[in-house]
Amino acid sequence: MPALPGTPPPTNFPAPGAGRATVAAPAPQEGPGAWAGAPTAALDADGTFVVAYRVRVAERRGTTVVIARSADGERLADVAKLDKAHFGAESLERPALVRTDTGRWRMYVSCATPDSKHWWIGLLEAAAPEELPHADVQIAFGGDQHTGVKDPVIRRLGGGWQAWICCHPLDQPGEEDRMTTAYATSEDGRDWSTHGTVLAGRPGAWDARGARVTAVLADGRVSYDGRARRDQNFRERTGLARRQPSGLLKACGSEPIADARYLEVVPLPAGGHRLYYEAARPDGSHELRTELARSER
Repeated sequence: MPALPGTPPPTNFPAPGAGRATVAAPAPQEGPGAWAGAPTAALDADGTFVVAYRVRVAERRGTTVVIARSADGERLADVAKLDKAHFGAESLERPALVRTDTGRWRMYVSCATPDSKHWWIGLLEAAAPEELPHADVQIAFGGDQHTGVKDPVIRRLGGGWQAWICCHPLDQPGEEDRMTTAYATSEDGRDWSTHGTVLAGRPGAWDARGARVTAVLADGRVSYDGRARRDQNFRERTGLARRQPSGLLKACGSEPIADARYLEVVPLPAGGHRLYYEAARPDGSHELRTELARSER
């Protein structure tokens, strides 16, 4: 279990460790740099889970985004794969799946610009998840020469759209792993207005090196990835925050609540939540795990 013993969560949240964890997708191989994870998930109209996650191998970085379906949320059946060449990217990271009001599907994908530390976020849209590999790639968030953008969390809100975007400053060579989270809104999910940083690391705290939002619940509760030092890159842990009336996010508590990263939380119609997250194995590889959180810790 990835829960950190002796660290009670500062606020109720469906966190890892609340249920029985199972491996939804194994690491692609043994050893450091071999990862399955960075998940996103959503429910289809028929109640099945649609899950997308990144597969990485050490020699080629993030090679593929896998799209899968599952009736129970645990056993995933692959229905599509997108290679990094589809995006002209050097590497891929966390995608974000959204089912639109008309029943179509969008996937926002984190893409690394070749021969640089820059990242941008591409957008695909199709009638079904299985058709996303055939969609044209559009740029949803381009970043710029000063900032790389990746790992989006995208939510529908009434007639509009919300996004929380991980931003990496590019002003200091060798320090690009630093991260903050920015907030953006859109009327159509394509053209976005950004509203600045809403969550950043706290000097001297466990998240001093950066804070990356991973899940936002409807009531304003938030999970995020954080780490204290540069040498902890790729070994982030999960912390909690809460949205303030101003729109800013306020970190809760002085410690992380789970030894996991890229936590995705799917509210279930009958109550409870299905969790997906990336967890490290003893050999340094990472696997995609899932669990059912019937009650909140």
